[in-house]
Amino acid sequence: MMGAIVLLHRWLGIAFCLLFAMWFATGIVMHFVPFPSLTEAERFAGLAPVERVQAAMAVADAVAASGIADATRVRLIQRSDGPVYIVSGPSRSRAVRASDRQDASVSSPEVALAIAQAHARQRGLDAAHTAIVAHADYDQWSVPNGFDRHRPLFRAALGDAAGTEIYVSSRTGEIVLDTTRSERGWNLVGSVLHWIYPTVLRSNWALWDGVVWTLSLLALIAAMLGAVLGIARVRVQGRQISSPYRGWHALHHIVGLAATAFVLTWIFSGWLSMDHGRLFSRGQLTPAEAGVTNALPDWKTAASLDGKPVSSSAREVEWLGFNGMVYRRERIGLDQQVLVRLNVREAGVFSAQEVESWMTRLAAGCSAPSVLAVNDDYPAQSIVPGAPVYRARCGDVWFDIDSADGRVLQRLDASRRAYRWFYGALHTLDFPVLLAHPRLRDVLIVGLCALGLVFSITGIVIGWRRLRLSFAG
Repeated sequence: MMGAIVLLHRWLGIAFCLLFAMWFATGIVMHFVPFPSLTEAERFAGLAPVERVQAAMAVADAVAASGIADATRVRLIQRSDGPVYIVSGPSRSRAVRASDRQDASVSSPEVALAIAQAHARQRGLDAAHTAIVAHADYDQWSVPNGFDRHRPLFRAALGDAAGTEIYVSSRTGEIVLDTTRSERGWNLVGSVLHWIYPTVLRSNWALWDGVVWTLSLLALIAAMLGAVLGIARVRVQGRQISSPYRGWHALHHIVGLAATAFVLTWIFSGWLSMDHGRLFSRGQLTPAEAGVTNALPDWKTAASLDGKPVSSSAREVEWLGFNGMVYRRERIGLDQQVLVRLNVREAGVFSAQEVESWMTRLAAGCSAPSVLAVNDDYPAQSIVPGAPVYRARCGDVWFDIDSADGRVLQRLDASRRAYRWFYGALHTLDFPVLLAHPRLRDVLIVGLCALGLVFSITGIVIGWRRLRLSFAG
């Protein structure tokens, strides 16, 4: 039995030692430089005030013109080429010109260029040398599935000192992503390597998922075999613990023993990052729950809200259905909005009473919603900074609802709550006590990953020597 463990660990170790080293090294980079994205603050900063006078078309007409029969939300934004309604359903979005109900998708590079320049200038970026440099479904930074409803994307390079590039949706004309030269450079030696994320592989989600899940599982098996072998080979003489090995083998053994707990939990939790419903639930709404959250509003009733004028400083106006009614949501600032209801005084967000009433449609046996604490073990954040998130416990299932726009942010059953600890806490050390002390968390992550890297390097040396002997023989 032990001979089989030695053989398996030896050759799996040789096969995966470089992968282990890469994961630990890139994990340090990823902790400080996340994968590029357009933050809500950046997106909102790039929005211009809506010229409502030019957008007098009824919301119901915009929905009809879009052809999206299952539309659940409608937003009005000001693009460089005029006000546009963006009609969204569960799976797709479409833009409609507010002036004439015509399709407002972007097919012209000139239009995409003007949109990108307007966004950049609104954010105070240098847009004098902006140029469209690509029009494609995928590139290295736009492979995540969240961009599917916006493909293909126009990529505009600003030509500024930071090397900023902005991505324009061809479906809606919105800015959906930005990157800088620094972000791209660090992520090439961070996230791209860590997630095994080359465009040609990641653009096929099922293939990428299967490849990375399999590699992670084999790496986990190699680590477990090494832990069993390392513990079994420990020599105990009195109060002293020693290794029977010498040289690099001894260093590999000793460092491995010191790093065993971290390496096993980190590789295990890294494998769970690719779980995608295999062992744990995915946190998705059931079909019945999705039917409630995506219930079709009566868009004709949105006209009744027109008696209340839109704020002149609104940068985005959204119409949405919630609890059988249509609401108008006006974004005045990043952390400021107005929620307009029919025959009801305006407010900033949905109240706990409104959320509780809506929850009776979503699930049975729910407790009264409570405001989620900032330091909650299962955190969730509103799209509007500072707006409360309500949690309703419906038996074993918890729902977190954004008071700003009524979306379900999290569906937490027992399996999903367990996943938060087995994956998130073990892999990123986002334990509440460490989140309260970010510097300590930084030191622990860097120190533990560095220990894992040293351990991996000893394995690389041993593996290289074994291969040389094998080929020499």
